[in-house]
Amino acid sequence: MTRNVLVLAEHDGKQIAESTYELIGAARGLAAAMGGQAEVALLGPRDLAGQLGGADVVVSVEHQALAQYLPQACELALLAVLAQRSPRLVLMSSATPGLDLGAAISVHWQAPLAPNVAAIEVAGDTIVATAQILGGKILAELELPGERAVATVTGGAFPAAAGRGEGPPEVVEIAPPAGLDDLAMSLAAVSEPQGGDVDITTAELLVSVGRGIESQDNVELVQELGDVLGVPLSASRPVVDAGWLPKSRQVGKSGLKVKPKAYLAFGISGAPEHLEGMRDAELIIACNTDATAPIFDIAHYGTTVDLFDLVPALTEKLSQ
Repeated sequence: MTRNVLVLAEHDGKQIAESTYELIGAARGLAAAMGGQAEVALLGPRDLAGQLGGADVVVSVEHQALAQYLPQACELALLAVLAQRSPRLVLMSSATPGLDLGAAISVHWQAPLAPNVAAIEVAGDTIVATAQILGGKILAELELPGERAVATVTGGAFPAAAGRGEGPPEVVEIAPPAGLDDLAMSLAAVSEPQGGDVDITTAELLVSVGRGIESQDNVELVQELGDVLGVPLSASRPVVDAGWLPKSRQVGKSGLKVKPKAYLAFGISGAPEHLEGMRDAELIIACNTDATAPIFDIAHYGTTVDLFDLVPALTEKLSQ
């Protein structure tokens, strides 16, 4: 075992995901506290290593099966990396990679798993992780003693700037495991989302709705407020999954990241995936009848007034 912290790089075959830089930043701090290094497992095109200057070492496994994300292929390749590098801690995004691989790596590598981690630190010989439960309404402190551990980290938990760096990192190449040539699954196609009617990423003000809007008919209520303000309407994932607004309006990890001057959130609880997409807004104003909703942890201003009372009143006031 080493005192190193290893990050699983997330990419689309061409670009390293923003979440990877967040994890590298966390890995650098943790590794420094333990006297180790921050390493990145790059499973896929080796030429992406140039985008990982924030890491001390990039461990590269290149194979055709790793060109795009394929769970079985990544699991085999990552286990090969772990067998050679023996890190103290593995960090991966709590999005698709973490959901697919976190538990599997925990079992096969025989290491405890801390899921949905919002904070993590070194305390003596122990790593202490703070995990989010029930959409962030409960925080559980987990101790990860021993020689190895795995943690899946929520988006936005750490600043991405700390994980960026200039200059090429040291690259160590590992031969791909034989199992990559005989996989039980294959990638049939990659479907790109269609362009939307508006680009919410360029808006300086956004009015956004969540599950608290209750029905498609009620979306019109908040749309009227957006029309008065002259800004587009965006939404959290449940609204889009229900078909009430198009995918192009979704804010969050699986949607779009936005950074408006002001973000008005109505009926949004604040799941980690949504917060990752809008937490960098200059001003966040939240309306949710649940005073314990996680959205209030990052909101600059908030109210527990019922949105069905507040929105019509705002619309009327702004229309005068």
